[in-house]
Amino acid sequence: MKVGCIGLGDIAQKAYLPVLGLQPDVELHLQTRTPATLRRVADSLHLPEGQRHTGLDALLDQDLDAAFVHAPTEAHPEILARLLEAGVPTYVDKPLAYELAESERLVRLAEERNVSLAVGFNRRHAPGYVQCADHPRELILMQKNRVGLPEEPRTMILDDFIHVVDTLRFLVPGPVDDVTVRARVEGGLLHHVVLQLAGEGFTALGVMNRLSGSAEEILEVSGQDTKRQVLNLAEVIDHKGQPTLRRRGDWVPVARQRGIEQAVLAFLDAVRAGKVLSARDALATHELCERVVAAVQERSGAL
Repeated sequence: MKVGCIGLGDIAQKAYLPVLGLQPDVELHLQTRTPATLRRVADSLHLPEGQRHTGLDALLDQDLDAAFVHAPTEAHPEILARLLEAGVPTYVDKPLAYELAESERLVRLAEERNVSLAVGFNRRHAPGYVQCADHPRELILMQKNRVGLPEEPRTMILDDFIHVVDTLRFLVPGPVDDVTVRARVEGGLLHHVVLQLAGEGFTALGVMNRLSGSAEEILEVSGQDTKRQVLNLAEVIDHKGQPTLRRRGDWVPVARQRGIEQAVLAFLDAVRAGKVLSARDALATHELCERVVAAVQERSGAL
């Protein structure tokens, strides 16, 4: 398989390339507009010159079987459109785009071309979170907090809080019939946001505090007098009378712990099998994020 990787930033280097570089049937092609980065990363993977590209045209000339897009969000619409129009099954880091209309356009294009489009919601594959999907979920609470990082609302919600939104959608045990948003915005910057989803017999809360004092991610699901807690995607604590702690193994790669390896392999398996993956469910997460953005803007007087 000829697989392109577009964008060689931190996430691509730390999480995706270590997985792609180990696949025995993958011929990896890298593309970035920064020659020094391309040379350094390609050298580390021992890739020949023919698998190094500074332009998207040169990459598309390779007749790719699949592509992974890790470029900045602003560049997603143009890059994704080029790949989909060329018929290349594509996996992209969330989000599809900052604007919902652009995300909708890309999903429609993928459907019109009958080409796979997958969005990298890796937490759906993270072992600790998959285990939470098998637990009673009358109450779901997810926190993803940062230190000293208030940000413009749309950017923060689409680049980061989207993980919380999608994880809640993944875990809710039934249809959502009530959506509530609370937020604190000062000087045009979003300090914290809280999303509540409720339905018959369940409530789900997603919290992001960008002035938290600690970078952390905590997921709790509870019901039937039991609770399962996942700390930073690494430790799983079951509460039923006495808490029981299970840590990830010392040799478990970070990409596997965070579900990235599983997401990559599932996408590649689908491409090999000729299965077309739809981004419709991912688009529903983008639509909910747009509702959060609108609520935050209204609350801050931006509308």
